[in-house]
Amino acid sequence: MKKFASVSPLRVLEKSSRKGLGPGNLGVLMARAGVGKTSCLIHIAFDKIFRREKLVHVSLEEGADKITSYYKVMYSDLAKALNFAEDLIDDINIDKDRMILAYLKQSFDTERLRASLENLKNKLDFRASTLIVDGLDFESTERALFEDFKKIAMEFNVEIWFSALSHRHIADVNERGIPYPCHRDDDLFSIIMQLKTEPPAVSLQLLKDHDNPTLTDISVRLDPGTFLSKGLKD
Repeated sequence: MKKFASVSPLRVLEKSSRKGLGPGNLGVLMARAGVGKTSCLIHIAFDKIFRREKLVHVSLEEGADKITSYYKVMYSDLAKALNFAEDLIDDINIDKDRMILAYLKQSFDTERLRASLENLKNKLDFRASTLIVDGLDFESTERALFEDFKKIAMEFNVEIWFSALSHRHIADVNERGIPYPCHRDDDLFSIIMQLKTEPPAVSLQLLKDHDNPTLTDISVRLDPGTFLSKGLKD
């Protein structure tokens, strides 16, 4: 899927020090409500799936059926935007390379996630390279939970992407330039990106690049309808 790779939101990482997140690491995508965190995360998922990598999508807010519907709608939009046949989905086989784990009504804990990942590996020979965790409330999450996610990333040799909700009325920023709600635990995240509206486009900016101390202003402009890249700017 070279055509998608050229317009993926992950193009913002082309100029990062390691060209990506990498196994054993945590990454986070920050945005205000309604800007498109879930849509952008699913594009990250497509980037992995189109490379024939296996992925687990962990939803803490929506059921598996609704997440599956999101993927189908966004794939259809991609097919139209990039002018490739929708039946190509059969060749890509999204359902084969992506598993959805939904934990609703506060039923999530990391031990359940560990058990699910072990079952996928041992019973289905499904070894994910990427986890996407959507719907975690960063404001109320204690550092210990992120530390446990870090252990899971290392134990299962996966990279883990999160979404984080920011707020217009909270302007807290730490001494390293990382804003709320990631300002307290930014040392645990190797990649931090921020999605924000910059009419007529949406901007995805790289705020943290592993241990690179000289990060310049690197961002990519995204189409607000498709969340496909309109080009890098730095």
